[in-house]
Amino acid sequence: MDIPFFFSEELNQQSTSIFLDEPASRHAVQVLRMKEGEPMNIANGKGLIAKAIICDAHKKRTEINIETTSYEAAPKHKTAIAISLVKNAARFEWFLEKATEIGVTDIYPLLCHRTERQVFRLDRMKQILISAMLQSQQAWMPVLHTTSSFTHSLKNFGTMDGNKMIAHCGEGDKQQITNHLKNQSTNQLILIGPEGDFTTEEIQLALENNYIPVALGNTRLRTETAGMVAATLMKLV
Repeated sequence: MDIPFFFSEELNQQSTSIFLDEPASRHAVQVLRMKEGEPMNIANGKGLIAKAIICDAHKKRTEINIETTSYEAAPKHKTAIAISLVKNAARFEWFLEKATEIGVTDIYPLLCHRTERQVFRLDRMKQILISAMLQSQQAWMPVLHTTSSFTHSLKNFGTMDGNKMIAHCGEGDKQQITNHLKNQSTNQLILIGPEGDFTTEEIQLALENNYIPVALGNTRLRTETAGMVAATLMKLV
């Protein structure tokens, strides 16, 4: 039986014992029926994983003793996706889950001209990232950045080194993303538009800021599907 993974922001390299928060404690004690003396793995989402033992199994505040810790270095290059929020929150949550499993390092929720949904629950989205990170047994959790407008995001990305792309369905010359990514070992950032695609003005602004227009295949994809396809290709090519 696999040793279960849990998450704790409290975990650091000096930790000798920590307490799980209430949701994690409830899951360990009431769902998994874990008891004193049983082992678990703890990840802090920032590269550190600990092997630990339960010393006080309490459904609201389980205490664990840290036995050993190991550190996994951060990915050498960023794989970042700036993606529009979508009307159906469940579809955006699906994207967050899959992007985490694939190993995306940064997620930037975008507000574009045609974005229909303007807000999302940061606390819920973070829990989805945590669950996906633990399920895929990774040491690093993607950084979920605050929601930002398209134009403001372009300004913020201006200082980011690496390969910057925009995927859109409009007219104009575009490279297949697989061809563009070949032999490129650097930070990767791609812009994914809303359900109605980027406007002509948004595409032009990106091109003026040296973004490379790319296609994600020969079919028209939903926003969240496009994000997942882009994440997969950027990690594998």
